[in-house]
Order: sequence, then C-alpha cells, then structure tokens
Amino acid sequence: QVQLIESGGGLVQAGGSLRLSCAASGRTFSSYTIGWFRQAPGKEREFVMAVNWDSSRTYYTDSVKGRFTISRDNTRNTVYLQMNSLKPEDTAVYYCAARYGTYSDFVKPYDYWGQGTQVTVSS
Repeated sequence: QVQLIESGGGLVQAGGSLRLSCAASGRTFSSYTIGWFRQAPGKEREFVMAVNWDSSRTYYTDSVKGRFTISRDNTRNTVYLQMNSLKPEDTAVYYCAARYGTYSDFVKPYDYWGQGTQVTVSS
C-alpha cells in the first residue's frame, strides 16, 4: 500500500516557476514508477511526466518538454516536479500516481493516487 500527498501548487504568473512535491508513505516506495498527471476543468486527466524506480529513465509529454523536470529522492520517499516557463494552459489540478511496474502514460495502470494540488497560471 502506498499513500501519496501532493504539495506545492499555487498561483503564478506566466513565465514563472513552481515545484510540486509528492510525498509517499510505504516501505516499498522505491519500487514504484511515479507519474504526474494533470486535469483541467472539463478535460480528461492527462499524463505529464514519469520517473522509474531508480531514476534511470524519465518520460514526458511533448507539451512540457524543456520546461518541466521530474526527479525523485528515495531516501525521502518524495518525487518532485519542477515546472518552469509556466503557461496559462498548464493550469490544472496536478496529481501524482504510483504503479508497481514500468512506465505508462495512461491513467488506468496506476494503482495509487494523491488528492491533487491546484496549479493556476495567470496570463
């Protein structure tokens, strides 16, 4: 069992930065692939980035390439999403999710989800 808690969301102007954190409980956290997803009002939840269990591989959606980075610290059971050059279209609730296995950019394969943190980017 893994419990996830996101933090770090807020209101920022376009071009600004935020760092989201995903803190996890559970002794097997280091075994999980962690993904970040986001959901804007009226839209489907979509994949943003993911990192595998030992940080040897990261994955991203094209819209955040060069702007967002993902990292994890297994000693702290925490995954970070650094978001730079934010745009109004990045506005959404951001969720972290965990799955025991390889990366996926689909929602269904992830077994555990946090409650989400709101990111609002003003123009």
